[in-house]
Amino acid sequence: MLSTLRPLFKALLAAGAALTLCTGQAQTYPARPVTLMVGFAPGGSADILARLVAQKLGDALGQPVVVDNRAGAGATIATAAVASAKPDGYTLLMVTSGHAGSAAVYPKLSYDTIKSFEPVAKVGASPVVIVAPASSPFKQLKDVIDTARKSPGKLNYAAGGGGATTTSLAAEFLKNEAKIDMVMVPYKGSGPALAALLSGEVDLGFDIPSSALPHIQSGKLVPLAVTTRSRSSVLPQVPTVAEQGMKDFEVTGWFGVLAPAGTPEPIVGRLNKEINALLSDADTKARLQGLGVEAASGTPADFGKLIASETRRYGDAIRKLGIKAE
Repeated sequence: MLSTLRPLFKALLAAGAALTLCTGQAQTYPARPVTLMVGFAPGGSADILARLVAQKLGDALGQPVVVDNRAGAGATIATAAVASAKPDGYTLLMVTSGHAGSAAVYPKLSYDTIKSFEPVAKVGASPVVIVAPASSPFKQLKDVIDTARKSPGKLNYAAGGGGATTTSLAAEFLKNEAKIDMVMVPYKGSGPALAALLSGEVDLGFDIPSSALPHIQSGKLVPLAVTTRSRSSVLPQVPTVAEQGMKDFEVTGWFGVLAPAGTPEPIVGRLNKEINALLSDADTKARLQGLGVEAASGTPADFGKLIASETRRYGDAIRKLGIKAE
């Protein structure tokens, strides 16, 4: 009898030891600085939000949270680095909704967009805004569509980091819905893309308000449309794409934090708790609203369900449209 129970005792002891180790790690976490990776160049929407979260989260954790920009390949370079990092809570990823479509755009990724990560927290949601230089002849979305139809392939545009980013997918969905042909010029993030737009290097831009808003407010860029179902609270005067003739059009961008798969649950729970707390702070909410981002909250499981559902939605649309990385 005793011999048959011995394996069970060993298993229980091992499980108890693992639980004790995880609990101990969570109690002492973090003992050193935490890295928050961003898959885009400095100055873009994901970078701006990452720096805001890093500052507030660092204060709450009692250790610096350092932003590490690893731009390129539609954020998959940074994502791969986090997927292969040690799952100890010291390497995190600021992810955008484009993450949900990256497997369909890049079929040979070294990681699984769902299985390789632990969802930590959703940070916020935002529309994509379609903008043109103030000197451009385009003053409404109809102007762009009419020109593109008359001269297929003549217009070009910037869409953040390209690839499976929300901005580039919003452009692809618009081209498909309006049956127009425009050429995307790839950049490593919103910062370089907006610089190209302001210099006249490209005709149009698809971006998140947090990046484009200062240039809209200064009068250098003209907003033509937002991609959400309803108007943006930060750009209430700008009509939606749906209002301008494409009634079912909707693309909503979101941001969140991921950790490598296997990160102990107590550490994920601590991070989720602190991120939810900072997002409920009045100062954070005001700063996010000023960037055109609506603060979010919820459990890791809530965020995981969002990623799974969006992965199905984006994946189906990308495969249907035949979108592939350049």
